Amino acid sequence: MKLNTKELVTLALLSALLFVLQVALAFIPNIELVSILIMIYTLIYGKKTLYIIYTFALLQGLIYGFGIWWLMYLYVWTILFFVVSFLKKNQSVILWAIVAAIFGFTFGFLCSIPYFIMGGIGAGLAWWSTGISFDLIHGFGNFFIVLVLFKPLYSVIFALSKLSKSTND
Repeated sequence: MKLNTKELVTLALLSALLFVLQVALAFIPNIELVSILIMIYTLIYGKKTLYIIYTFALLQGLIYGFGIWWLMYLYVWTILFFVVSFLKKNQSVILWAIVAAIFGFTFGFLCSIPYFIMGGIGAGLAWWSTGISFDLIHGFGNFFIVLVLFKPLYSVIFALSKLSKSTND
């Protein structure tokens, strides 16, 4: 995918928005806007969302360090991207809220995969089970955030995407 300057700047700003919002809400365990924004970005920008996801992950690694958790960011957000891409024809906010909830509920399990690989079943289960309460918060939080914010955020980001396309290069 070749990007022009305007697209590159737009995707960089959307990546920065993910990062800033994630940092701003970090004081609330597992309540975040990253999931909803990746869903909306995927619906509007399609495959270009992968640039946003990997730039966001790179920013996370540069600020917080590159550890096992960082590897998880490379694939968990990509999984959400593929799920949304598969369901993109649907316009039901309820469906998107359910997708976001399931993603939140399974986030810890998805993140435990490296521990299963490197430490075996015991290490993976230990890592996953200690975070189940956070996954519950994550799932319910995602559900309600999407119910309340999906339409307004989608409308704003869609309008901005059209505005940036309509201006001259």
